Amino acid sequence: MSNISDEIPGTLYIISAPSGGGKTSLVRALTSQIKNLVISISHTTRLPRPGELNGVNYHFVSIADFQALLAQDIFLEHAEVFGCLYGTSKQWVSSQLKAGNDVILEIDWQGAEQIRKLFPQCVSVFIVPPSLAILRARLHERAQDSEDIIEKRMRQAQAEISHYGEFDYLIINDKFETAVEDLKSIVRTQRLCCVKQQKSHEKLLKALLVR
Repeated sequence: MSNISDEIPGTLYIISAPSGGGKTSLVRALTSQIKNLVISISHTTRLPRPGELNGVNYHFVSIADFQALLAQDIFLEHAEVFGCLYGTSKQWVSSQLKAGNDVILEIDWQGAEQIRKLFPQCVSVFIVPPSLAILRARLHERAQDSEDIIEKRMRQAQAEISHYGEFDYLIINDKFETAVEDLKSIVRTQRLCCVKQQKSHEKLLKALLVR
């Protein structure tokens, strides 16, 4: 497969956050309000959480199946997070970008580092909570993890947040609606860049230059 960075019709977005930072809720709200913006569905070896569906939230696979896919080089990026493996399909992302859709990857800083090397034109966003106390409260409100796991996630959160400076944009997820608007502004700005506008309005621009 050719380098994915050669496929320029769509924009590839990386959105990262510590566990409990609100990334998933923000991305779902964003894609419900903006057309031609899709979320990559990752493969993972972790078990489904309540309400999660295979093929909708994630492609849930066994460790053996994940390792087989890894050996086939189907992943654009992959990482281990809290003992579980995650990976993004090269073919799916490539096909979406070729079709002119913008694609969001919800991945951690490790995956983001891999993507930047393959796709330097990608746009990356890091989301942080307004405080560690609020992050802890959000993890408790999810009611998905034991106290031991929550403590582990809190320790990991600061390690993840330390990588915020590697990203293009930083959003503070204090008020949900404001954070969604911030994300929308980033997408709108990217779609207004000259290269994108030139492709979208090629006929108009040519007509404006006819003498």
